Amino acid sequence: MARIKALFWDVGGVLLTNAWDRSQREAALEHFKLDEEEFADRHEMVVSSFERGKIGLDDYLERTVFYRNRPFRRDDFKQYMFALSQPDQDALSLARELSAAGKYLMGTINNESRDLNLYRIEKFGLRSIFRLFVSSCFVGLRKPESDIYRMALEVSQQVPEECCFIDDRSINLEAVKRLGMHTIEMDNAAQLREDLKKLGV
Repeated sequence: MARIKALFWDVGGVLLTNAWDRSQREAALEHFKLDEEEFADRHEMVVSSFERGKIGLDDYLERTVFYRNRPFRRDDFKQYMFALSQPDQDALSLARELSAAGKYLMGTINNESRDLNLYRIEKFGLRSIFRLFVSSCFVGLRKPESDIYRMALEVSQQVPEECCFIDDRSINLEAVKRLGMHTIEMDNAAQLREDLKKLGV
């Protein structure tokens, strides 16, 4: 087996909680007493543009929440969204440990909107861990599209057989495997550490 030289990580569900996934949206809808069905219809219309960086957070909120007057401020809603992001300290510690070892190119491949992605990179010190951020909002591609993984390989100039991608959803690993990369479906940090050891990491 080829030696692993690059580790690519999902962010939401691996290193941190998800940024604006179903559970985060449900929490916000309950907190601000919004109609779930009405919001869901509007969210589905714009989420692809939101995560591909075609529209920003203000535009997204204008189309999904603030298309009518609300008894709360836009800034309050944004602050609530940001506060939903929490770290997985064990997974972050493992990523920092591997980054500090200096043996691996460390990058992310993730689906996130620009405002939330930049907030999370800054808030949780991800720049000190990763050299490369292949985020959907930066590259205009989303997992599980194969082109986002291909772009990560091309930009980093890595050989697929020498790379491993870590994600918490099996659907996001299917195209990666077809490209020849190693994959790990993460359940928790302890399991991830053991699976990395099996790859010689």
